[in-house]
Amino acid sequence: MWYQTIDEASLPTPAVLLYPDRIEQNILRMVEIAGDPTRLRTHVKTHKTRELVRMQMNHGIDRFKCATLSELEMVIAEGGKDILLAYPLLGPAIGRFFHLAAQHPGVRLSVTVDSPDAYKVLLEHAKRDHQSVHLFVDVDNGMHRTGIDPSGAMGLILEMMEEPLIRFDGLHVYDGHIHEQDPLNRRLHCDIDFQSVLKLVSELENQGIRPGEIACGGTPTFPIHATYPERTLCPGTPLLWDAGYSDAFPDLDFLPAAVLAGRVISKPGDHLCMDLGHKAVASEMTHPRVRFFDLEAGEVITHNEEHLVIDPGSPTDLKVGDLVYALPVHICPTMALHSIAYVVLNKKITGHWKIVARDRNYQP
Repeated sequence: MWYQTIDEASLPTPAVLLYPDRIEQNILRMVEIAGDPTRLRTHVKTHKTRELVRMQMNHGIDRFKCATLSELEMVIAEGGKDILLAYPLLGPAIGRFFHLAAQHPGVRLSVTVDSPDAYKVLLEHAKRDHQSVHLFVDVDNGMHRTGIDPSGAMGLILEMMEEPLIRFDGLHVYDGHIHEQDPLNRRLHCDIDFQSVLKLVSELENQGIRPGEIACGGTPTFPIHATYPERTLCPGTPLLWDAGYSDAFPDLDFLPAAVLAGRVISKPGDHLCMDLGHKAVASEMTHPRVRFFDLEAGEVITHNEEHLVIDPGSPTDLKVGDLVYALPVHICPTMALHSIAYVVLNKKITGHWKIVARDRNYQP
């Protein structure tokens, strides 16, 4: 019953609850797997909170990865000194990135690039502003979302090496397509798909080019890449964990540290209606999208903007107004649906943290 709070009567719902003591254990576990905190470049997209950046820095983690400019600014505000924006920069976002780099010369801000066209736009901006830019080449080794094919990366890198304003910082390789439940099969898949990256690294070295940092993987392949000392590790979800990863990867023994709290708001017949609608729970997954602690898994009848109606499958003592606790199946987009998270320590709500980087920053 670690997830319950004694402050139920005063807790507005729907709400996200965070448990710093469990988060602390997850950070320690990440450092243990990495072997050294300096090998970690943790992704902040999961939590989007300043306090969790600070907690990680207190454990020696000094490099971070993000997906949005808002996340980038959040890490800068907390004193981060080495931040990778692992997302293509286009349109007005390019100007914002260069503006932030100029404002914070003591911070190494880097961004991924995965095509000659995107690189050309960045280079033009750098030349116009007479401003250097740090770039990682985003390599596609099987995800097929962003990234350049490893066989085509050499030409792009050679172009970059010719430009005095371009700083080639390394390779970014996200292998989110690898999700075998069996650890041995997952390792086999990871190692096979990484061969194309190793070939690229060898070609770079033959050309006298240092490959720089190799920022690898996400959460499922985190322990696999950790066995290769030359690779930087980029987990994100382990900080908070969720029901989806817990089911899919039982070998990764992180603790659930983020819980959804909702209320029974109606009881239509034998069903339960709760305030855990699409605006409180990430809805891109198939049902079940939450895993209740004290309620048997039942059939989802409807899931709408503000309502979740389930058939509990068996009689329940829950009454209208009672609190329910659940683990989201996907924590990252669920966090982005909430403006604050309530902090629970020793079953008491001790305050709240603003999920500050959920907001898009469209400043010029």
